[in-house]
Order: sequence, then C-alpha cells, then structure tokens
Amino acid sequence: MDWDNLRYFAALAAGGSLSAAARMLGVEHATVARRIAALEAELDLKLVDRRARRLTLTPDGERIAAIAARMEQETQAARRTASGARATLSGTVTISAPPALAAALLAPPLVALRDKHPSLAIHLHGELREASLDRREADIALRLSRPTAGDLTIRKIAEMVFRFYAAPNYLKAAKRKERRYIGYIGAMQQSPLQRLVDRSGGSKPSGFASPMLEIHQALARAGAGLTLLPDFMAANDKALVAVKGTETLTRDLWLVTHTDMNMSAPIRAVTQALTQWFEAPERLIR
Repeated sequence: MDWDNLRYFAALAAGGSLSAAARMLGVEHATVARRIAALEAELDLKLVDRRARRLTLTPDGERIAAIAARMEQETQAARRTASGARATLSGTVTISAPPALAAALLAPPLVALRDKHPSLAIHLHGELREASLDRREADIALRLSRPTAGDLTIRKIAEMVFRFYAAPNYLKAAKRKERRYIGYIGAMQQSPLQRLVDRSGGSKPSGFASPMLEIHQALARAGAGLTLLPDFMAANDKALVAVKGTETLTRDLWLVTHTDMNMSAPIRAVTQALTQWFEAPERLIR
C-alpha cells in the first residue's frame, strides 16, 4: 500500500472537499482526486460518495478516515520527537584521535558543541593505535591513514603539514653536517614520518627517539636535535624554528565513522562540528 495515499485521504476527510485538501497539502485538487481513487483501488473499497456536489464519506470511508487520522497524528508525533532530539542532543559519543591532535585541536569545537547541548557526553581518547569502529571502541575516529577495510564512511577534512623544527641555539651551534635527528619508534617506527627522518638524516640519530609528538617537541626545545612536527604544534612555538632547506611532508586527515551509525543524531552533530572547524580557512593544518 502507498501510505501517502492515506495521507491525502486524511486531508480530504479533515477538509471536507478536494479543494480544501489541496490547499492543506499544497497540491492541485486533481492530484488529491487521483490519490483517493488510487487508495480505493488498493483497498477495493468505495470510500467517497461522489454523487452529491459535496463529497461525503461512505461508512467504510469513515472507518478508514479514522485510521488515517490516527496515523497522521503518530507521524506528526514522530516528527516532533525527532525535532526535539535534534534540538537537545543527548547520549555519549566516543572519539579516537592521535594524542597530539586530540590535545591541541579538538577541545575548541567539542566544548562549543557541548555548550549548545549540555546533555551530550563526549569521551575523547588520544591514542596511537587505531580503535576498532566495528567493535564500538569508538564512534568517530580521526586518522592520518585512510582506512581500506570495513563498512565505513570516510571523509577527508584537512591536510596536515609536517616539517623539521629545532631550537634556534641548536641550529647556531651545530653545523649542517653535524645536525642530529630525533627518531620515531614503536607504533610510529614504520610511519611516513620516520621514513622522512631516515631520508633526511637517519644515519645521524640524536640518541633520542619516541612515538609521541609531544615528547619530540620537548626534546627539540631542549636542544636534542631536529624533529619532524606538524605546523599546528610547532609553528607558533617561540622556542622552535622551522629548519630551512629541509623536506616537508603533507598528510591527509580522515574523519571516519561506521556507516551503521550515521543515523545517530549525536554522532552526526559531532562529525559536523569537527568538519566545520577543521575546514575553516584559518586553521594551521593545511
């Protein structure tokens, strides 16, 4: 059955005429007449007595009209419920992101979103591993590598530029051939960052290595050597300067959700807030 035909019939019953129903629905009266005829054919019932100048409902029509009216009321109730859910979001949304990115960039958009929706709870995990969206370890993931498996919705939201930074005093004291490079280990040992470190000066390690960008930044500030950091961390760090004449690396930032969860209003709200924030032209990540 075409449920839309019932909606047209409910409007006819409420308005009392084809023209009144047409005005209520914003359509031509011929459309209403065609829909009513289609409903009668579907039900194999005569619903409207057309012999008089004013249409009247048959006894069967009265019964169907009552059912249609209840359905219309329930439909409107569902719309109101959905509208209310959108207006006052609630529930918990878990986000997984690289630690440095989570700490440096995610707080402003997430705090602003929660100010609008106090019933929304946000759990933010800064982690180097890739949380499983299939196992609901996270609802939303921000990743620097595009996922290749799983029923996922994937969107590129930014480009992050990495370049070599060092303390000014270190660069003055160390000749170019003597510069040392802070390495990446653990989960980051096979990353594009470490490959660039290897190409640039892997034969001259500084004696320091870490998987954490925050530790790299601290070591570089203390004069341990050159480190590869994203601009959003180091560009405004007065204790560091970008090293001229070195190669840069651009990495895409992907926002990932499980496709099954895309209808969740809280998850949609968070993904929209993050996307809008990252796509703002003033961000130091592109």
